[in-house]
Amino acid sequence: MSQETATAEGGFWSDSGKTGIRSWIFSTDHKRIGLMYLYCVLSFFMVGVLLGVLIRLELIAPGPTIVTAQTYNALFTVHGVVMIFLFIIPGIPASFGNLVLPIQLGARDVAFPRVNLFSWWLYVIGAVIVLVSLFTGGGAPDTGWTFYVPFSARTTTNVSLAVFGVFILGFSSILTGINFVTTIHRMRAPGMNWTRIPLFTWSLYATAWVQILATPIIAITLLLVVTERILGLGLFDPSRGGDPIMFQHMFWIYSHPAVYIMILPGMGVISDIIPVFSRKPIFGYKMIAFSSLAIAAAGSAVWGHHMYTSGMSDLGVMVFSFLTFLVAIPSAIKVFNWVSTMYKGSISLEAPMLFALSFILLFSIGGLSGLILGAASTDIHVHDTHFVVGHFHYVMFGGTGFAFFAAAHYWLPKYFGRRYEEKPAIIGWVLMFIGFNVLYFTMQVLGMEGMPRRYYDYLPEFARLNFVATVGSWIMVAGILIVLWNLWRGLLKGEPFTGNPWGGASLEWSIPTPPPTENFEEDPVVTHGPYDFKGAGVP
Repeated sequence: MSQETATAEGGFWSDSGKTGIRSWIFSTDHKRIGLMYLYCVLSFFMVGVLLGVLIRLELIAPGPTIVTAQTYNALFTVHGVVMIFLFIIPGIPASFGNLVLPIQLGARDVAFPRVNLFSWWLYVIGAVIVLVSLFTGGGAPDTGWTFYVPFSARTTTNVSLAVFGVFILGFSSILTGINFVTTIHRMRAPGMNWTRIPLFTWSLYATAWVQILATPIIAITLLLVVTERILGLGLFDPSRGGDPIMFQHMFWIYSHPAVYIMILPGMGVISDIIPVFSRKPIFGYKMIAFSSLAIAAAGSAVWGHHMYTSGMSDLGVMVFSFLTFLVAIPSAIKVFNWVSTMYKGSISLEAPMLFALSFILLFSIGGLSGLILGAASTDIHVHDTHFVVGHFHYVMFGGTGFAFFAAAHYWLPKYFGRRYEEKPAIIGWVLMFIGFNVLYFTMQVLGMEGMPRRYYDYLPEFARLNFVATVGSWIMVAGILIVLWNLWRGLLKGEPFTGNPWGGASLEWSIPTPPPTENFEEDPVVTHGPYDFKGAGVP
């Protein structure tokens, strides 16, 4: 395929039968849908960041600081709901998945373009419902993002509407998963066999199966919570003969696999970036691909480690603990293969690579701290402390969040035809990395010392480390703002991004910049692997 470059205003930006906003919100072009997802998730990300800063400001010192106890409960609930359901779960699959997956397969679009647009509309509708719930009824939900019963069945805040919004968001996730699985099975270009599929697409394939199979469980569970609140059926409320532990099982049967919906696409991003900036083919391609499937499968069987303190048999604890340690093996395979890929490579430390390297370190710290939570003997001491909060953020933001920014720096110039400035990107990365570790490593220390999570106030001995953590949040937010500002300015007014400057060998780097509406001028025939730089003619 030709590597000629279109103008920054050309390609899919101008090839549309409609004009104005209608050319976007009614478009079935996967690239426009991907960008609409991107704009939405970034907007909600900034809302989540603002709420997180308010939480840390409240915890900067003991006693009341800036909000009341009830408002604090609402802050950490809405922060969790927005970040998990509106940013992290759709962040990479729905935005970069839509942008990149069809082109990596040599397809002109996804299998069901109209369903793809419908899934975006469902996402927007679900998000609007969640936001409306904050300002209507009895006020913003205050149950935490897990909506644990019986509290979520009894609280007078507007839980029902928020839960219904998350229910709608689940259908968006299911439809995206169905679309991606069908596209990967049925729309690969000639010569694109299973061992020539880029690892980012492999990760989306594993993720899509989890979306399809696990998301209906949380949809049913949340619908039962609404039914409990409205009809008082007594499904989960023990005062009516219900079983709150059953809710926890149903919730975590989805929500632990959902962790892999969040992290697997990030792993795929790293698997695509590491070889390109190491100038070496990926080490252990098949093992990385199969480990994605193994993580999706094994990760669906470990939900019980969230419930060691809820009460379960010794046999149940042993089985769930064993499976938790087992699921660490395919994750370790990926880390080993990424490091092996870089060994003796010609490494180029540009912004995408720096975010990718951060992912490896931060995800590894999060994974190791996860083993402490996977062993019941240690988990019972740190359960529901700030240690859990620190662990979760190391995996979710240190992992998926940094992978999201790696993907943004790596792929967005291809779609906008312009690139960001390298120096501000690196400055922003440094601040994000330092601030992140100051904030969340300190939280893990606080948890080991016994500070509970979700508490409005705390004992004076925790004051010093809470102040340090809050300062870390300011440093991290400064880095995030620099990175986003630099991306926005560069993608709109930056230097032209032409040809294949990263030197990638997968199909998205073989087409004009920005890509045409139908991606390829003629159907490609794949003759080499996605990391075969010599076969692709990349110097």
